[in-house]
Amino acid sequence: MWWRDAVVYQVYPRSFQDSDGDGVGDLPGIIGRLDHLVDLGVDALWLSPIMPSPMADFGYDVSCFDDVDPVYGSLEDFDRLVAAVHGRGLRLIMDLVPCHTSIEHPWFDAHPRRYVRRPPAPAPPNNWVASFGGPAWDVDPHEPARGWYLHSFYPEQPDLDWRNPEVAEAMGDVVRFWLRRGADGYRLDALDRLLKDPDLRDDPVASGPPPLPLPGEYAALDHVHSVNAPDIGRGVAQLREAAGDAFLVGEVYLPTAALGPYLEHLDAAFSFELYHAPWEPQVVRAAIETGVARVDRPSRLAWVLSNHDFPRLPTRVGPGRERLAALLLLSLPGPVFVYQGDEIGMPDGPGADPPLDRAGRDAFRHPMQWEPGPGGGFTTGAPWLPLVDPGERNVADQRGDPGSLLSLYRDVIALRRDLGPGLAFVESGSPDVLAFRRGEDHIVVLNFADEPRDAPPHGQVLLATHSRPEGRLAPGGGFVALVTG
Repeated sequence: MWWRDAVVYQVYPRSFQDSDGDGVGDLPGIIGRLDHLVDLGVDALWLSPIMPSPMADFGYDVSCFDDVDPVYGSLEDFDRLVAAVHGRGLRLIMDLVPCHTSIEHPWFDAHPRRYVRRPPAPAPPNNWVASFGGPAWDVDPHEPARGWYLHSFYPEQPDLDWRNPEVAEAMGDVVRFWLRRGADGYRLDALDRLLKDPDLRDDPVASGPPPLPLPGEYAALDHVHSVNAPDIGRGVAQLREAAGDAFLVGEVYLPTAALGPYLEHLDAAFSFELYHAPWEPQVVRAAIETGVARVDRPSRLAWVLSNHDFPRLPTRVGPGRERLAALLLLSLPGPVFVYQGDEIGMPDGPGADPPLDRAGRDAFRHPMQWEPGPGGGFTTGAPWLPLVDPGERNVADQRGDPGSLLSLYRDVIALRRDLGPGLAFVESGSPDVLAFRRGEDHIVVLNFADEPRDAPPHGQVLLATHSRPEGRLAPGGGFVALVTG
């Protein structure tokens, strides 16, 4: 299958390319920048939500599942995008939000039973907490007599009730709608919220630190009833039935050990243990080994080190380590996802003042920097978020520089096609150095230290992140080589 070792490039539409000067990216803008993806060598693009939305959660609160938000363009623009993507040999992955809608979606009033609701009562049905804080229940503001409704995220995002057959049928129509228009698959948002405990039992107080990072108030409970119901595979199977053989990758915010019911039906699920691993060699190794050991084949894990919801990769790993992170990510087996701007080393920005995103994620979503200058080649108008540092980091300056980070991304993606199957760590001789085999012929060596380190035995070096001091590993550097013997 095409996706098994694919590189997928995440396009955040608001921030990729503005074509009409309104300061917000759009579909025609994406079409105009597709050659960048071809030059980079990726296989597909993942398009963050473009459906109509009141933007309480910047597109993850969908008010209509079968149209394009006018800020991004039209269905005709989408059709032109699909044709342009396919014409360049790429594939298009849509972002689907199956677990909730906007409170402004017509279903909320016309089909109230499609949502998780409980009759009026003096207190909420249980102690569940929303991901961004506060109770996960609110009284229906449109019709208080309908009682309480559940929202796992913002109050403007009521949860759908996947125990009602109407929901699977309606969402199946959505899945088929975009596939008929040419989409090649879906990234399924917040999939662990698809089914909850049917009895709505209280979540217990947290017994220890969560296995993956959670925001303050939400981390105070063990979410054993409000997410990931034992029969959740039933809902995932219904999505698979609607999608046929289209690619499905799940955003399942759970440890790898809990992915089994999802991977019975999905092609892949994201590995968040690696995503959140501190940038320490043995912790990174453990996250990768644990993930690979708990799936039937490495292609079932989708690897990612950056996206629109968390601090950007260069900010997280620290200055000067972007090259090592790129080599690590792009040499792993299975599908990998690259967030726009990571290939030129874009760090977090200042965000907006006052903030636009209530969860504080503006800093991770600043516009793409194509050229030096005030608008960064992104817009001729006032950008919806300011440019961060286009004079220091931009595509135009890095494109022709063989020593740039952009060139490294391009070179590793090209070499990735030649790496053998599987992954097996080997002893490197230093706790600061990770080394793993890809197939029989290649070894990947990574130095996490801030000083040079000796490399383990290897043959011809095919690609290196840095020049190697006296044949050793550069600080924060690595290489791919042929295997000796």
